[in-house]
Amino acid sequence: MRRSHSLFVLFVAATLISVNLHAAPQNSSLLAPTPPMGWNSWDAYAETVAEADIRANAQWMVEHLKRSGWQYVVVDSGWYVTNHFVGTNAKEAEFSLDAYGRYTPATSSFPSAAEGAGFKPLADFVHSLGLKFGVHILRGIPKEAVRRNLPIAGTSFHAAEAAKTSDTCPWNPFNYGLDASQSAAEAYYDSIAQLYANWGVDFLKVDCISDHPYKGDEIRLISQAIRKTSRPIVLSLSPGPTALDKADEVSKYAQMWRISDDVWDLWHSDTQFPSGIQNQFARAAKWASFSGPGHWPDADMLPIGWLEPAAGWGKPRATRLTRDEQRTLLTLWSISRSPLIMGGNLTLCDEWTESLLTNPEVIAIDQHSTVNHTILTTDKAAVWLARPSSGEGHYLALFNLDSLPQEFRYCWKDLELPGGKYRLRDVWEHKDLGSFESLTVTLPPHAAVLYLVSNPSVPSLP
Repeated sequence: MRRSHSLFVLFVAATLISVNLHAAPQNSSLLAPTPPMGWNSWDAYAETVAEADIRANAQWMVEHLKRSGWQYVVVDSGWYVTNHFVGTNAKEAEFSLDAYGRYTPATSSFPSAAEGAGFKPLADFVHSLGLKFGVHILRGIPKEAVRRNLPIAGTSFHAAEAAKTSDTCPWNPFNYGLDASQSAAEAYYDSIAQLYANWGVDFLKVDCISDHPYKGDEIRLISQAIRKTSRPIVLSLSPGPTALDKADEVSKYAQMWRISDDVWDLWHSDTQFPSGIQNQFARAAKWASFSGPGHWPDADMLPIGWLEPAAGWGKPRATRLTRDEQRTLLTLWSISRSPLIMGGNLTLCDEWTESLLTNPEVIAIDQHSTVNHTILTTDKAAVWLARPSSGEGHYLALFNLDSLPQEFRYCWKDLELPGGKYRLRDVWEHKDLGSFESLTVTLPPHAAVLYLVSNPSVPSLP
């Protein structure tokens, strides 16, 4: 840290991170009291992820990110596919299932799952590092389980009684949907939730459920099934864009839900899939008022670093986002309090990428700010304001969404602050800038700046 920095502000930031890492929430039974932080395998490995990859990324997380609050390690789609060579979401895919029609890890990719162990050995390893373990599933029941009409564990029901064969995911052929009006459907979701609890799962990402199509009844059944296990498992719903009029329902049953389709390493998209960084600004603004302890609108994973060896979309590559665009991404996700789920290959992280993921003052904003809202959102610019959950001042984020440099010039009253003089601290650069009676800053294309704005009458420590 530079000597000119305010020790007072550094103390506040360090205290916020310390609270995040070490203190139990006041309501210890509340799941996800702050936005979850972790890593998901999809962006870098797609369906090809193997046990060795999960272990290596978990080890890197504990050595480089855990101290900053990162904790979830999530195995995304395809962990039960035995013939990955046929491609992603392939009709020709073959699966590993147990006798009750439940997917189990393919031992060709996850050797520790042999002899019915499932994911428990891998989850135990992740837990031994002080981290938490998660898996991805598709809603519904495997078509193969229905074809074989396998029994549902612990009941007299069979798979065909639970399935709604007219309902399939439009972009994945593996499963049938479940008929939520049938007791067999509830029994099947109960059976898989209990299996995951027995494995030690802490995070469950359910796909093809939050939009195209939205399946509220199945969301309810999965949430209830998790609660029956008595294990604290965070429920994440995907993909988006979740409809805004479903906010109360998803807030009731899940801890995270996607506000868009998949976000990848492009600035702007004219299609729903893939989505770009600029597309998230209007969506985040609409969802800001629904963020709070236990329920977090999710702006999707962070497609930064190295998206290889088998990117979930496109060819293996280093992220195509510029450094300014990467900071803009992290700034928007943090000021809007989105979950932070890293998508790039952690084992290939360079110093720059690691610096984005471990800035304590930025993480404090994501984890501990309040009253987060937009002052301005247009095609060319956005301005967000928030407050620390403890301490003085405001967080102010300015975004240049244009392809040309842009000057921002504001009186403090324009930014919902009383007139006068304010101290500015550049949060990304850990640099105190001085006191100002107004604000003028020029930002490069697609760049952002993140300030702590404080009243100069509150003294800094010497």
